[in-house]
Amino acid sequence: MATTVFPYVPAYITVHLGAPSDNAENVTVRFSDYVKNVASSEVYPTWNENALRANILAITSYALNRVYTEFYRVRGYPFDITSSTAYDQQFSNGRAFFSTISVLVDELFDDYIRRVGFIEPLAAKFCNGTSVTCAGMSQWGSQQMASRGAGWLQILRSYYGSSIEIVTNAPLLPPQSSYPGAALRPGSRGRAVALIQRAINRISQNYPAIPKLRADGIFGPATQNAVVAFQRVFGLDPDGIVGRVTWNTIERIYGGVLGLSELRSEGLRYEDLAWDGPEPLRQGDRGERVSQLQFLLAIVGQFVTAVPTVAVDGIFGPATREAVLSFQRYENLPQTGEADDRTWDALFDLYSGIDNRVLQNRAVFPALSGSATTAANVRQRLEALGYSGANLRQELLAFQRANGLQQTGRLSAQTAEAVTRQYRAAGYDTSTRMTQYPGYPLSAGSRDSA
Repeated sequence: MATTVFPYVPAYITVHLGAPSDNAENVTVRFSDYVKNVASSEVYPTWNENALRANILAITSYALNRVYTEFYRVRGYPFDITSSTAYDQQFSNGRAFFSTISVLVDELFDDYIRRVGFIEPLAAKFCNGTSVTCAGMSQWGSQQMASRGAGWLQILRSYYGSSIEIVTNAPLLPPQSSYPGAALRPGSRGRAVALIQRAINRISQNYPAIPKLRADGIFGPATQNAVVAFQRVFGLDPDGIVGRVTWNTIERIYGGVLGLSELRSEGLRYEDLAWDGPEPLRQGDRGERVSQLQFLLAIVGQFVTAVPTVAVDGIFGPATREAVLSFQRYENLPQTGEADDRTWDALFDLYSGIDNRVLQNRAVFPALSGSATTAANVRQRLEALGYSGANLRQELLAFQRANGLQQTGRLSAQTAEAVTRQYRAAGYDTSTRMTQYPGYPLSAGSRDSA
């Protein structure tokens, strides 16, 4: 849980020179120097360059995961990571850096690994692979692979899976805290409130005594009741106010139930976080914040015919500007074509309403838990019903035309209900139950039955 949606590279990182509970010194160093120190302590500078690159990216990604999840900070420690290999990575304060490693780190320290569709840097655990083995990357194994001709990305995917990708040129910023700076209480509004509402909703899946609530960004009675329940479950003062202690506890538990600091995690996705940005976005901008804006516009565009859908490609081009203008007209906002604070807030409010009333409605989407998989799921059902086209819009149009529905080509609740109804009537199962071996082999073309 972080108010900054996408990870940044901290200019500095604070390292505890020992295990977390040791009475040891904390040192603050440049993040790039930290990576150089660990890489110079963990691997050999004479290794194949592809092995060095793979290891440097793993070191960077692991450290960024500790920073992004505020793993130690939310537990009350005044540091970001330890120097103990029993907990983190080897850091030797004051050591010299190997020149070969230093050159590569200068190139790579603002790149990191993540799983496709997830936000947080991968907790890319590793070990030497000889005296110690682990579920992550084998350092000596990476060198052996590189010696046989494997590239650095091939090495990483062989250990962390084919679903990883590399984020490049992450922004370099001063260290930041996710805490909004002031306590959240009844009457508070905004993205920070929506963030804790979503976190509490996810936590409540593991702790049913905590009631679910609507993530609308408004700290009303329902949110207060949920906060009080959370505080009671975790032994905090049940005052119904989200101060720093409650905020940190929510973040710690939320990260724990998602496994954000584990190699295999449930992961954070676009729709799990509040949406904002420090500066307006305009035509010509590129990057993760643009992708974030496009994701919201694409979801809203499926339900609001006045807003054209856009591709999520991270490029603020003419199509994205037209979608922003259309949304601003729809919301009676100043038509600037730029995503400023008022546009972000209105867009998130509308998205949040769609998410709560439609996408999270299991009567409409019984097998879904989030909007990111909705379109793919509905398209799968349409294809099972015999509708096929170049894209989902064509399939929806054909289905709407055949069933006397408004022909928008968009994924409305009415259309989704009709698709699900016909899918069930055709004998397909819409439950999400996992069963044991069905008694026959599964192959291309196999289908679940009711």
